Amino acid sequence: MKFGEKVKHLRLQQGRTQQECASAAGVSRRMYISYETEGRYPRNREVYFKLAELFGVETNYLLTEDEEFVAQASEEYGTRGRKQAEALVAELSGLFAGGELSDNDKDAVMIALQKAYFDCKADNRKYTPKKYKKDNE
Repeated sequence: MKFGEKVKHLRLQQGRTQQECASAAGVSRRMYISYETEGRYPRNREVYFKLAELFGVETNYLLTEDEEFVAQASEEYGTRGRKQAEALVAELSGLFAGGELSDNDKDAVMIALQKAYFDCKADNRKYTPKKYKKDNE
């Protein structure tokens, strides 16, 4: 179950409105609706924490490993990092479709590739033009 499906299910289960959830998460109603219907993800991890608190669930329940990876890439590398991470997840999901790997093996491969992604991004920072570097570097 994806993030949007989870929050919609929890909201309906608890009888909350989209506006209540949006206000609790600190986002607009329109943005909250996009989470539920358009498959969008929060850019800020704080939104995950606020929604988890609102619904009375663990933050990890709202995040799958793939979603957590995309959120972390987005937080560290912005829109470009998010798009790269989403593409990597999509390609890897296609690679596993109909395969013989167990779920544990798939998770291990995904974790290893996510680590490799962040290691490569860190190594390539020295080649990033100054105008694209964040101020804290």
